[in-house]
Amino acid sequence: MTGTRGTAAVLFLLPALVLLGALVVYPIGYSLVRSFTGDSGHGFAGLGNYRALFEDDGIRTALKNNVIWVVFAPTVSTALGLVFAVLTERVRWGTAFKLIVFMPMAISMLAAGIIFRLVYDQDPDKGVANAVWVGVHDTFAQASAFPKAHPGRESPLAPDRGGFLTKDAVHAGRPVALPLVGVAPGQLPDGARRAAAARPEPGKVTGTAWQDFTRGKGVGRLGAPDPAELGYAGIRIEAVKDGRVVASTKAAGDGTFTLPAAADGARLRLPAGNFTEPYNGVDWLGPALITPAVIGSYVWMWAGFAMVLIAAGLAGVPRELLEAARVDGATEWQVFRKITVPLLAPVLAVVTVTLMINVLKVFDLVYIIAPGSSQDDGNVLALELYRKGFAEGRPGVASAIAVFLLLLVIPVMLFNMRRLRREVRR
Repeated sequence: MTGTRGTAAVLFLLPALVLLGALVVYPIGYSLVRSFTGDSGHGFAGLGNYRALFEDDGIRTALKNNVIWVVFAPTVSTALGLVFAVLTERVRWGTAFKLIVFMPMAISMLAAGIIFRLVYDQDPDKGVANAVWVGVHDTFAQASAFPKAHPGRESPLAPDRGGFLTKDAVHAGRPVALPLVGVAPGQLPDGARRAAAARPEPGKVTGTAWQDFTRGKGVGRLGAPDPAELGYAGIRIEAVKDGRVVASTKAAGDGTFTLPAAADGARLRLPAGNFTEPYNGVDWLGPALITPAVIGSYVWMWAGFAMVLIAAGLAGVPRELLEAARVDGATEWQVFRKITVPLLAPVLAVVTVTLMINVLKVFDLVYIIAPGSSQDDGNVLALELYRKGFAEGRPGVASAIAVFLLLLVIPVMLFNMRRLRREVRR
């Protein structure tokens, strides 16, 4: 068109063509050839490497997880981006909010993986997710203060359905000793005070439940409260006759308790609820939840990307249509569902398809967040490619996975290119 000779055009394009060939065309071609050879790189393997894609359990799990990723990660990220873009359109601090939501995009996948490996840590003292979860759980179901308590030597207590039951019946006017061990002094409830021997009361059953342990070899008396020993404040005691609970109470700060006359002749039980292990949260990085957990970290990073693109599309929506709908009596939900979303459909499609392409190649987050014990359950194709090629020494199968990934990406990429060209023509 400009009269420039073809030779000059080729010379100008040659550096770019060389780089494109060296960095894109050659690796693709070599991977395609390598996928038909054996692991040693010599000999024609036919379709053997491709058959492994559907016969190998690890690759099948990775393929299943990739389907989950493609369905949920782009959808949730785009939906959140749409909600953020619409809700922040009218508020003064909308720009600041968008900046905060978009900020994770400035973090590398490696750093995000390390962050969420800590967020999902099983220990509530380290992992934020379990700290919140345990806090909410303990608000409605408080854990026991004596999870590791158990009878010591020469104890009158015997195991009973997760708790402990006295071996003999108790009687009014005879104080009962319920010595226990196994709880560190620093872990007893805040209300625990120095244990005291119970006084007999006519017509009532009294007793003491306490930590029958004093530090120091040979220090203290077994089966009787010593000055340095603390009571089991708040522990529940039940009187059981013929399999029925006839009376119950809780120990005071010094471990003493009193039961009414109905407890005379009964056996005392410390129910299992006194010894339940503290709730330790959800195993986010376990086999069952590893894929949703990693997808959550991906959404945290990419929802801001979706929000920025959708907000740019939202800025081009004619305000006259929105105002006309409101004048005609449409609610905000109706305006959003019947006008805003249809007008943003091209942008939403581009964002979703772009994220689908990105999701098919996800590797870093899964490799870093998933511990070795559950990495097989959270496996994806890109990670399996790395494992087959470097950890297992099967480059032929790894090349077949790479070609398979390319074949999955090409249709999505072509769809995105066609839609972008259509938008340009408009």
